[in-house]
Amino acid sequence: MQKPDCIFCKLANGEISTAMVYENDQIACFKDASPQAQTHVLIVPKQHYHDIEDLGRTAAGRDDAAAVLAAVPEIAAILGVGDSGYRVINNCGSGAGQTVFHVHFHLLSDPKLKDKLV
Repeated sequence: MQKPDCIFCKLANGEISTAMVYENDQIACFKDASPQAQTHVLIVPKQHYHDIEDLGRTAAGRDDAAAVLAAVPEIAAILGVGDSGYRVINNCGSGAGQTVFHVHFHLLSDPKLKDKLV
């Protein structure tokens, strides 16, 4: 299911144009509009899930979560950060910093990240 007013649904499904870093039937990956590191992309399921808790509630959601995790090494390789290191982060809920309520995962890489917890 997609949510008509969701910006990430529109980006992930091509309704709004963006340069895709990676894409398959279940997920889309594109650059973050406000990068917090030298490399910062978002990995987004094409189906709408409010947050990571919503993602885990159904078999389809768990399948989409598995698709995200399976794609991470390939995305890191495409970005050239597989060997140097990277982080994958999810914010669940406004108290954790989630601002777009379509579950998504940040893949970040930057030499300066090694000195920061978050």
